[in-house]
Amino acid sequence: MEPIDFLIAWVVTASSLLLIAQLPIGVEIDSTPKAVISAAALGMLNVLILPILKAVFFVPNLLTLGLLSGVFAFVMNVIVFASAAKLVEGFSLRMGIWSAVLGAIALAVVSSFINGALI
Repeated sequence: MEPIDFLIAWVVTASSLLLIAQLPIGVEIDSTPKAVISAAALGMLNVLILPILKAVFFVPNLLTLGLLSGVFAFVMNVIVFASAAKLVEGFSLRMGIWSAVLGAIALAVVSSFINGALI
């Protein structure tokens, strides 16, 4: 990936988080700089934590013959989203795990929409 691709992904994630914070799903972000920091935290957690989660979920995925791989991937995304909210001050989940679930879904949808509009 080119450095500009990382920058674009960072801006898309930050803007997606700002949009998600406007929805009544319990995701709160205090300011634009907090959204930028949260997007960086999400990126770092995806690089550092996601491979560990993939290793943890390998055996259950193998036992289900990959039939639940989408569910496991979603659970991993929720864990990363909730972890980022725990790490970044100013990024909070008002309804706990339910906000993380709804936030992960909203982030995927909004980010996909913005990426689709850019391409």
